[in-house]
Amino acid sequence: MIVASGKQIPMLSSPLLMNSFFSASRRLPLYLLLAGTFAACTNNSSTNNTVNTKTSTTGTGDSVTTVATTPQASIDPGLTLPVLDALFYEEGFSDELKSKLALTDAEVTKIKTVAHSSVSDLDEKGDGTAYLGSAREASKQSEAQLTTILGAEKAAQLRQFVADRYAGGDLAALLPTEPNSVPKDTRIVVNAPAYRMDVYQEGKLLRTYKVGIGYPEFPLPAGMRRADQIIFNPTWTPPDEPWVKGKFAPGKTVAAGSKDNPLGPIKIPIGLPSLIHGGKQPAKLGSFASHGCVGLTNEGVQDFAATLSQLGGDAAFNLDSVKSYAENRSKTKTEKLPKPIPVELRYETIVAGNGNVTVYRDVYERGTNTVANADKVLAVYGLKFASLPEPEKRALYAALNEMNEDPKGNRIVDNIGDSMSAETDSSSTKTSKPTKGRVTTTVKGRKEIVVPIAALAGKGYPAPVDLVGGTPQKAVATNQ
Repeated sequence: MIVASGKQIPMLSSPLLMNSFFSASRRLPLYLLLAGTFAACTNNSSTNNTVNTKTSTTGTGDSVTTVATTPQASIDPGLTLPVLDALFYEEGFSDELKSKLALTDAEVTKIKTVAHSSVSDLDEKGDGTAYLGSAREASKQSEAQLTTILGAEKAAQLRQFVADRYAGGDLAALLPTEPNSVPKDTRIVVNAPAYRMDVYQEGKLLRTYKVGIGYPEFPLPAGMRRADQIIFNPTWTPPDEPWVKGKFAPGKTVAAGSKDNPLGPIKIPIGLPSLIHGGKQPAKLGSFASHGCVGLTNEGVQDFAATLSQLGGDAAFNLDSVKSYAENRSKTKTEKLPKPIPVELRYETIVAGNGNVTVYRDVYERGTNTVANADKVLAVYGLKFASLPEPEKRALYAALNEMNEDPKGNRIVDNIGDSMSAETDSSSTKTSKPTKGRVTTTVKGRKEIVVPIAALAGKGYPAPVDLVGGTPQKAVATNQ
């Protein structure tokens, strides 16, 4: 069904306020935590040892039985001030801070002011004086300032409040309970460090898209979302933010179809304030490209919108229908999907499949590329790191070691494992220094390494299908 688009929401319409969050609830499966969170965050295990079993129904009508974990854990959301600034654009957020966290008007005002100041003049060109420079540093700066304003206890409560608020709600039961999980239902799966988005229908992988992801300072979240509408020819209204300058003005709407509109021809909300949208150049696929959104080229987002529409029950709405809206770019329309589609946002840097283990760069600095986490992935397929043939073991260790760096090449985890000799682990530990006025836009060095593992032949997560926007990485030799 096609309806006229509704009221513009500045936060959704702004590319710099499309921030998202490390969305994780205090009931996330343990494997999602892997080695932990940001260096500045704490990982508090739950004392609840009961097994929770639920039967959940997706928006497609598929029944998904059982999310059983024992015990489950809590994770710090890795909150950053620019993310918090975006939250204040949500109606009622300030009131919730007062009512649910018992914050005073003065405390809320201080938080809002500090958060707003953090995005002053922050842009991709590096103009201005903002202090961000990496996910780790952004989180540390945020924690320090929130603790100064609220004290340690209330600051921790605020981080948990944000995590719970964006944990997936009624879709939380759809979160997988083991790494590299292959869906058996209908859903979209986005794995941020792989820059990959997969479309599944009743357990079958239909199509794969190469995507751009959020900058480390504005990370793409982890957790469950849903897509229930497709907005064609969206307008963009710049918010009243210090970085809005040049050809843009706060409150002055950029028309649908304008070459200056950063959203492209289509935007798909997947839960405030995240989007899947077009407007990206091909060079941005497989890299940082947004402020917490999933980015596609205009052609890619049209293809995805057609696929999503048919997945959501509108079989008559195809690629030709989608492209027809491009003929009249000045008219904004919204298609309501008959059946909402779950969107699973993952952060998996170690993926087994097709006779390989692919190790992706730990771009959000979560300390995930360790031997212990590789063992967790291999265990799903009845394997152990220590039992791998020596050439495979050395190649995998070397891949973990190289990918155990932030986007600037700084080491994240000091010891990725003691299964190999110390001389193999030769990288030095460096401290990441924030870059004033510039978000992290590029990755220094390789982004992924593919290691052949013979025992994984025919097992694991499937290879891309009908890949849109990229080419698969070749495997490396195992005779290292």
